[in-house]
Amino acid sequence: MERFITFEGIEGCGKSTQIKLAGGYLSERRIPFIMTEEPGGTPIGRKIREMLLNNVPRDTANMSSETELLLFSAARAQHIKDVIGPALKEGRVVLCDRFSDATIAYQGFGRGLDIDFIRRVNDFSSAGLKPHFTLLFDLPVATGLTRAMERIAGNKGMPAEDRFEREALEFHSRVREGYLTLAGDEPDRFRIVDASKDIESVHRAVCVHLLQFINEKL
Repeated sequence: MERFITFEGIEGCGKSTQIKLAGGYLSERRIPFIMTEEPGGTPIGRKIREMLLNNVPRDTANMSSETELLLFSAARAQHIKDVIGPALKEGRVVLCDRFSDATIAYQGFGRGLDIDFIRRVNDFSSAGLKPHFTLLFDLPVATGLTRAMERIAGNKGMPAEDRFEREALEFHSRVREGYLTLAGDEPDRFRIVDASKDIESVHRAVCVHLLQFINEKL
């Protein structure tokens, strides 16, 4: 059964909140699932996440785009082997906060690395696995960044995962353009959700899309 569902979008789009709500929705309906994230999902992935997303220690602040790409890919390879692959074999729905589309949007469109090369790296690191369904949470870049910085400011006492949020507005605009381009290229896989609405309205839209997709795969 092909039920690997990814949640994608720019910074501050609310996808992390929505994936948790989606997990509750599936739980209420007794649909077996797991919820995971990238980078992360495994002990190795979480160590890589710290290097990729935190501005401290300072020796990671000037990380090259190529290093960034390969670190994301390394985390993904372990994630597939230890978490996603086994869950899919068990017949569970997998809800994943970011996956290979994020690498194309951020390191390809955002950083300017060769997209064809990124696709080859993605295929290798994911053992050829691609999302079966993707929810893209879209909203204006300025709105998303405002939300993201407010979230970070509210997480007092926790490491600030703000390395990408601190990029220039133009970078985030390219990332958004990348996501919308990917959605336009694969309309059967993507569903674009208006993330500028309130949390409950977005959640209702997510539930409609999820139920429709899962019912088609039963």
